[in-house]
Amino acid sequence: MKKINVEKLESGMCFSKPVYFEEGNMLVPADKPLKEQDIERLLKWGITEVQTEGKVITEAEAEASSGEVDKSLSRLTHGEAKYLKLYRSVIEEIHSIFGDIASGVNVKHDLIDNVVQKILDKVRESKNDLVQLIQRGAGSQRELAASSVNCAVLSTVIGMSMKISGHRLIQLVTGTLLHDIGMARVPKEILNKSEKLTAEELQQVRTHPLYGYRIISRELKYPEDVAVIALQHQERWDGKGYPRGIRGEDIVLPARIAAVADAYEAMINIRPYRSSLIGYSAMKGILSDNGKHFDPQVIKAFLESVGIYPVGSILQLNNSSIGRVVANQKDAPLRPKIELLVDEYGVRATEREIIDLLAKKKLFIVKAIDPRTVNE
Repeated sequence: MKKINVEKLESGMCFSKPVYFEEGNMLVPADKPLKEQDIERLLKWGITEVQTEGKVITEAEAEASSGEVDKSLSRLTHGEAKYLKLYRSVIEEIHSIFGDIASGVNVKHDLIDNVVQKILDKVRESKNDLVQLIQRGAGSQRELAASSVNCAVLSTVIGMSMKISGHRLIQLVTGTLLHDIGMARVPKEILNKSEKLTAEELQQVRTHPLYGYRIISRELKYPEDVAVIALQHQERWDGKGYPRGIRGEDIVLPARIAAVADAYEAMINIRPYRSSLIGYSAMKGILSDNGKHFDPQVIKAFLESVGIYPVGSILQLNNSSIGRVVANQKDAPLRPKIELLVDEYGVRATEREIIDLLAKKKLFIVKAIDPRTVNE
């Protein structure tokens, strides 16, 4: 990797490959512009140089090489595009906050609380738009931050379905947003390893709930009801989780919700050690748990609020047409509303057409399709 003096970095500068600092910590992904706050953070931390295998590219070149994720988002409506911008800005805020926490910089509650309020407001406004963005991997370039925001959004959806409200809902969103912050203390080479982890490396990963609890309670000084979510989110309904091996309702409800949201989010998004699953397959995996990992009541609430075919899922119908789920119908989970992408003759749709499978009785779903295989 070539080294670049921090003093030579400028706001808006883009690189063709990710930019790192201090042994593998990512500053910005490929094709994403540096922000003034990124440079200020490096200077505040006393970091004098960064590394990259890429070269400086223009904004036009960055947009042209933005990758498959952005291709899959090319058909967003105006409203969905608005949520995409907000969704990504929230991920950037959390990425910055997590960077400060990892480096020992004092983080004020207000920064985190503002993000929590944004998530609550936007889920209330348009749950489906946010779930679709999660389903389509719109924030995948900031892995830990995106995973945390996704888990918080999904947990909010589940929590609202279970009639959690007031300060308990705020605690749920805060705790699930911070549930994996302990990962900041796990060595990056372990988190980014593509091969199977050794027993020793796995044990290091399994320390992250303890680290998370300490960070949230001692450093961020949130109350026990928030910190315990991070501590218990890897516990299992049958008692075979970690770090303490507690079971059933001995695990607090917010942590049981976080466990379901975290598992689903991990399944549908690519990780270094495996490929992602499509939403339907991930939901099937959650539903087939049989009381081992997850609270059955939380699973029920998740299914009712997100559906067997989550918003954003790509489906093939019996007439060979292909569409994307845009809304689920609680009383008819196998009959969602879909946006037509490719018609029965194999012609790509040029205008937005919504098909209500509850009204179109002759049409039914044949199978779910990996979104990455559909050229939109």
